[in-house]
Amino acid sequence: MSVERHYRSLLSTVSVYEKLLVKVSEEEFIQSPQDGGWSYSETYSHIFQSNLLSLLAIEKCIAGIGVPNRKRIHWLAWLILFFGRFPPVKFKAPAKIAAMTKKISREDALDLISKFKIRLGEVKSKIHQADSFQKSKHPRLGLLNAEEWFRFIEVHTVHHTRQLRKIGRRLKS
Repeated sequence: MSVERHYRSLLSTVSVYEKLLVKVSEEEFIQSPQDGGWSYSETYSHIFQSNLLSLLAIEKCIAGIGVPNRKRIHWLAWLILFFGRFPPVKFKAPAKIAAMTKKISREDALDLISKFKIRLGEVKSKIHQADSFQKSKHPRLGLLNAEEWFRFIEVHTVHHTRQLRKIGRRLKS
């Protein structure tokens, strides 16, 4: 796994989020689609709050305060990380994450993005220090090591760009 490649991909994907913030008005940003589902605002809140939590999981692995575990990851987690996408079924966010998701302003979203990018760079520079058998639990995918968490952040962030396009289409209809 190339952490550098995943890092560049993540920065590229985050720039998609930043560009959308420039294109939409504050009203459009917080508007929920008429047929239900999250607004842009709630999606940004979800993705960057959960990404910051994922970075905490990586930091635990780096610091050696995760769960020592020599078992391979669950086959479904492996498939998701290998192919770089979630299965084509709708998942609900874990309760802890869903409870954190709220409507935020565009300014709050920019602040979250900035915090995420700074912490991402810090974690990337230390990830090589992590023991591959030091893991932290993901609510759905089980125990992941630092590199697996890093890849998960990339997959998760890319996944939600598709959701942003759907929101845009639903708001226009």
